[in-house]
Amino acid sequence: MAFVPAHATSQRARNDGIDLLRGLSILFVVVHHLALKFRLPLGPSLLGDMLPQRIVNGLSFNGYEAVFVFFVISGFVITRRSLERYGSLDHMRWRNFYALRAVRIFPLLVMLLAVLAVMHWLAVPGFVINKPGQSLGGALASALTMTLNWYEGRTNWLPGAWDVLWSLSIEECFYLAFPLVCLVLRGHWRILALAMLALSLPWTRAALQGNEIWQEKAYLPGMAAIAWGVLTALAMQRVTLPRVIARAIGVLGVVGLLAVVFFGDVLWNALHDGVMLVLCASAACWLAAAHGSTRAVPRTWQWLTRMGRWSYEIYLSHMFVVLAVTPAYLALAGGDMRWTFLVYPPVLVACTFLGGVLHRCVSSPAARRLMRQEAAPGAASTA
Repeated sequence: MAFVPAHATSQRARNDGIDLLRGLSILFVVVHHLALKFRLPLGPSLLGDMLPQRIVNGLSFNGYEAVFVFFVISGFVITRRSLERYGSLDHMRWRNFYALRAVRIFPLLVMLLAVLAVMHWLAVPGFVINKPGQSLGGALASALTMTLNWYEGRTNWLPGAWDVLWSLSIEECFYLAFPLVCLVLRGHWRILALAMLALSLPWTRAALQGNEIWQEKAYLPGMAAIAWGVLTALAMQRVTLPRVIARAIGVLGVVGLLAVVFFGDVLWNALHDGVMLVLCASAACWLAAAHGSTRAVPRTWQWLTRMGRWSYEIYLSHMFVVLAVTPAYLALAGGDMRWTFLVYPPVLVACTFLGGVLHRCVSSPAARRLMRQEAAPGAASTA
């Protein structure tokens, strides 16, 4: 099977349906971190008085679920791109795969860690690591060795801008193993292993009750969600959905996601940790419906697709905005929480702007350098 150069696959049009789901996910993450009761919650605001409590809670407290949707998206997109790039997972070029992941993740991550270290040394409120058993060196080492979630589980929550890196540790671990699994397990054995991992999610999560941090941030539940995305991409490689079927599956995905967001308590009473399967299956349905689509989303929603395109950069940087706006509001309004809802639109705009700047100035240049190296004569043979 011919090796597809990186610059060829990079030129294909982005999928607005996938970027829209990414955008919704990062929106829920940002809102969640701003809406926590010790920051600027929506519940006590005038908007909270007007909207049903179920809607307010659904908008405010689904950041964790949104991260699991990100896991599903990540598994889907990485697998789809690997299939385009290598033709088959059997022919995966692991060195090239690792290089691509490193270029995507580490330039921004290293810059973020440098900024966080400086803010710790300057004793900036909200950025100082000072809990028992924690240190700047320990946090840096864990962030660079895919163990920050483990570090928090053993010590305690890190400051907010550090804490978001837990999900990156899970993704990095999965993608460290992914090429090796693809090269060792072939055909039905690979599918069986991925399916077992995907379906294990409720049990691997339930087994960790008693440690809230570790239950939320353990490796296996997050990897199970990524496996849902991988399996969906493999299925879409083999199947072309008729438009009517694709729309029906898409509607099913939307209904499932809405049910988890706004009726999660009802589903929990019936399914307990099985709710996470509903979440991942619904995200997989959305991705299956969006796969192969060239339709652009209406202009009304293009701001969300833009957030989706910059979701990695927004995810890593949004806490700087949240942690700056919260004390500013409290200094101006004191304990008056009636107007907190007015803060959310400018925060989302600021987070999107910052993410866009980081994408253009940090992530994109690094990706272009790798593409130029791969396009150079002889690069394909050494990748």
